[in-house]
Amino acid sequence: MHSVTYSMSMSLDGYIVGPDGGFNWTPLDPDVFRFWIDEIRDVGVHLMGRRLYETMLYWETADADPSLGDAELEWTALWKPLPKVVFSTTLASVEGNARIASAGLADEIQRLRSEPGDGDIAIGGATLAHEAAALDLIDEYRVIVYPVLVGGGIPFFAHRERRVDLELVETRTFPPNVIYLRYRVAR
Repeated sequence: MHSVTYSMSMSLDGYIVGPDGGFNWTPLDPDVFRFWIDEIRDVGVHLMGRRLYETMLYWETADADPSLGDAELEWTALWKPLPKVVFSTTLASVEGNARIASAGLADEIQRLRSEPGDGDIAIGGATLAHEAAALDLIDEYRVIVYPVLVGGGIPFFAHRERRVDLELVETRTFPPNVIYLRYRVAR
């Protein structure tokens, strides 16, 4: 069965974007970018909300940019063919290898888990991940923690009164002082 993972970068005080909606405190470090490239190789389908979908649209045509380096071209080559499911009530259509979700999140994940093949079901975007967490659908939380306090914004974790026990699976440190934490939900 496919695992459902939630991976994002986060400030030390727990936000994926700051109060201004930006994430300029997550500089594109070559080692961290290489990590994201390696992680996307294990994804079979990526679920996302409208905001993340619109942010990631850049990568659908990025390979036409002659200034891209080898790592960015490698990411684009992996991202473009990756199946994506977009959860949106406002989009009428999507581009690339994406489709608009035809069912609710729980039903989509149940259907995707039952499909043959390899790869994780990755959830991107905090709003969608918060919904999946509330439904107890996330198997692993993966976070890259940046050494900055941004003071507000969109939190990585929903602020709900629900306990979830986790098992530490992996840690890694990237220079300068960026930490990757991978936790599996204890079931």
